[in-house]
Amino acid sequence: MLSLGDIRGYIAGLGIAEDEKVYIGKLDNKKEKSIGVYNRKGEGPPPLPLGGLDYSSYDTKRVSLLVHWNKDVLESEKSVRALYDALLKETSLTIGEEEIRFLVLQVPEPVDVGTDDNGIYEYVIWLDFIFQRK
Repeated sequence: MLSLGDIRGYIAGLGIAEDEKVYIGKLDNKKEKSIGVYNRKGEGPPPLPLGGLDYSSYDTKRVSLLVHWNKDVLESEKSVRALYDALLKETSLTIGEEEIRFLVLQVPEPVDVGTDDNGIYEYVIWLDFIFQRK
């Protein structure tokens, strides 16, 4: 099973943010230059092949990344774009013990969601990890 913890480790390993500033779950006092990794809701029925689950060879983990950077819009945009481009260029990937068959970005570019109450620029990236079912 592909967990948020595994994905958090992968995102931290990209080197965009320091390891201790890549988190899962809720962080009440977000630090500047941090990235949050969250589950994302899917819609509709689960994708099952004819014959049921025994005939399925893959599964999907839907994730949302919240990039909470700093008060400099240009630096924030540059950092989130570096993360997006690193994800976009990924061709072969193993996270934990899971072979990732496809990494599908669900937005055409990082989504600017404005600033938080402290004036820190934030962006969201939605992506799906399609992995081999065991």
